[in-house]
Amino acid sequence: MKRILSFAAVALLALGGWIGWNQFAKTRKHSVSFYAMDTPITLTAYGPRGKRALSLARARVKQIESELSVTDPCSDVGRLNAAGGAPVPVGEDTTTLTAFALRMNTLTGGAFDPTLYPVLRAWGFTTEERRVPSDGELAKLLRFAGAEHVHLDGRMLRLDEGSMLDLGAVGKGFAGDEALAVMAAAGVESALVNLGGNVQTLGLRPDGQRWRIGVKSPDGGLIGVLRAEAEAVVTSGGYERFFTGPDGRIYWHILDPRTGAPARSGVISATAVGSEGKICDAMSTAFFVMGAEKTAAFWKERGGPGFVLLTEDGELWISEDLNARFAVDPAYTDAKVTVVRR
Repeated sequence: MKRILSFAAVALLALGGWIGWNQFAKTRKHSVSFYAMDTPITLTAYGPRGKRALSLARARVKQIESELSVTDPCSDVGRLNAAGGAPVPVGEDTTTLTAFALRMNTLTGGAFDPTLYPVLRAWGFTTEERRVPSDGELAKLLRFAGAEHVHLDGRMLRLDEGSMLDLGAVGKGFAGDEALAVMAAAGVESALVNLGGNVQTLGLRPDGQRWRIGVKSPDGGLIGVLRAEAEAVVTSGGYERFFTGPDGRIYWHILDPRTGAPARSGVISATAVGSEGKICDAMSTAFFVMGAEKTAAFWKERGGPGFVLLTEDGELWISEDLNARFAVDPAYTDAKVTVVRR
């Protein structure tokens, strides 16, 4: 009998050890950081397949960068912008994302525009030579902006001469979508990617709880914390890239397609939250350009990603689908909050 009891005890210990190791393996954290797409990137995956999945995801992000980079003359976009109006064969990613960007341009009534690169260059946001272009210079450059200058036919892409394409405002969101898809296909069930502030999640945290994603404030703190599950949380803010002009005014890189100047809609931070990174990437930019009231009207009519907006007056606008799981930071406890309901 003692031998039987001893065997049973050993078996229980072994079972307990196996369960403990299995739980450890499921929650083990793997992470990799690198620089790509003009921003620091961190990919995090949990579980026994995490390490291999991260290697695959990193390779996928680097591949997308090599295709979409506007500053690489060998990329699809680089070759297109240098083609002088001639058609250029491009890969599947570039084709897919260009078609998507054109749809978002139509959907947002032009608030999102992937053809503003010449204007962005004039402001010096692609270099270190910041400057304030004249109204006349901007007017000339805007003649080459607009979706009507982009012609997509299968895998052939052509721009009207003088026009340029820049998919940067949706590229990081697309790369995040693809990185998570690669990790999911590799068997990962819990993961998080951070592409320069674009945060996207796969599933829940390893402990079964929702992720807690901080929404950055222009002052460097937080506006609040969102509890997210399998979602993208993408913020566009004037504080990301800006300079002070000779007139003492602040000029930021998010441009109004109508004027070619920095968008001044009254919103200084726009966060879009939804299931797809590329949609949230595009819409956070569009929300910043639209302003609070137009964003609220757009969301009521068309739905789409939820939003958290901070205005220059310190007011918060939050879509009702996010309100219950968004905790305002103590720094904004006294802020006026408008919950937009359908």
